[in-house]
Amino acid sequence: MKKKKEKIILTDITVTDYAAEGKALARVDGKVIFISGAVPGDVVDVFITKSKKDWAEGRVEKIKQYAPDRTQPFCQHFGVCGGCKWQMLPYHLQLQYKEQEALQNLKRIGKLDLPASLPILGAASTEQYRNKLEFTFSNKRYLLPEEAANPVTEQSGALGYHAPRLFDKVIGIEECFLMDPINNLIRNTVRAFALKNEYSFYDFRLHTGWLRNIVIRYSSKGELMVNMILNYEEEAERIKLLDHLLEKVPAITSLVYTINPKWNDSIYDLTPQLYFGKGYIMEQLEDFQFKISPKSFFQTNTKQAEQLYRVARDFAELSGNEIVYDLYCGTGSIGIFLSKQAKKIIGVEVVAEAIEDAKENAALNQITHAQFFAGDVIKICNDDFFQAHGRPDVIITDPPRAGMHEKLIVKLLEMAAPKIVYVSCNTATQARDLALLDEKYRIKKIQPVDMFPHTHHIESVVLLELK
Repeated sequence: MKKKKEKIILTDITVTDYAAEGKALARVDGKVIFISGAVPGDVVDVFITKSKKDWAEGRVEKIKQYAPDRTQPFCQHFGVCGGCKWQMLPYHLQLQYKEQEALQNLKRIGKLDLPASLPILGAASTEQYRNKLEFTFSNKRYLLPEEAANPVTEQSGALGYHAPRLFDKVIGIEECFLMDPINNLIRNTVRAFALKNEYSFYDFRLHTGWLRNIVIRYSSKGELMVNMILNYEEEAERIKLLDHLLEKVPAITSLVYTINPKWNDSIYDLTPQLYFGKGYIMEQLEDFQFKISPKSFFQTNTKQAEQLYRVARDFAELSGNEIVYDLYCGTGSIGIFLSKQAKKIIGVEVVAEAIEDAKENAALNQITHAQFFAGDVIKICNDDFFQAHGRPDVIITDPPRAGMHEKLIVKLLEMAAPKIVYVSCNTATQARDLALLDEKYRIKKIQPVDMFPHTHHIESVVLLELK
């Protein structure tokens, strides 16, 4: 029989700083303790979840004394839902710690010589800033400790966000502040109707149940698209549900549904079916228009995306004569945003559907000097490609959180463009990649941008120039 681990609780620990990924930091007898749920200045008891020789991880067991800087969280689901973990921290301090993390990663991981960073660009709106939300159905509602202890608590179906670290349990979300309140009306309307009609909610372990997900996209132009994702077709009930939603939420401009019979939640290999409206919404960045279909990638904070892309454009310092290569171009949004100042835009993206969206967006904005190619940049960008399209004067790269493949970095060193603008949503992998690019490039500018208030996530734009 496996021996039960002894519960270790450190008492009266003074939290002194923030570390990476939103964890607070304290030191006990020379040992670094990373703590979830604390604010610098708190005095807490810490339940240790992992302990090594020089460091340990833990979570707050009890707050003995609140930090003077703590604020009152505004959401009823704070502390249970896995999002918006920094609601208890004033926004100016969130920005301070995010900027600190971005620069520390470049120094500690990249071991790079850095110029002075530009001040972090904060968000004007710290609530209702997202243009996309996804909610999940589950037949297992996450129960709060007091509910779980009560034997009469009913285990009803839930619609909301996954409970942290529990893949099959979902927190029933009543109110979410990440999007305009229209998201609450949609979600609560669907849940009430589903429970009334005894529709089955998805079971993640058995792969049974009808209702799986709702994806809501709401543009700054006031266009609203809902994608109802179902495990299998039930035509009569589907029509009944979708008609009810349209009746109760007349603001919906596009309603689609997707049948997903797979075990995973990804819909990128599935075809959404149009039920009502035109099947897409329009978004706007400055005076550029973007068509967003149910499977399109688009930055989820429209206003901050404008800020981010302006930084990339300013760093590129285009005169109108440059050939710009936009790598990991997605639906072409950065390249299109820079297009007025460039001679030519060449976008490369491995997802073929995203490239089709990029071509459509370029045509929508009457941009004739942009070309987009589907495929692996390592294979596409060869001598024949350069001969056909020209060598890049500026490279924009905006990779996923995992950063750039090492082979791509080798390719960038071979291409030797005079400038690289590296846009990153993960400063740790950005620092790793920049250390490899240091062979030929020096860092000229750094600009952190906050895309997601009340979370620990931070974007960083870095300008590299050829040595």
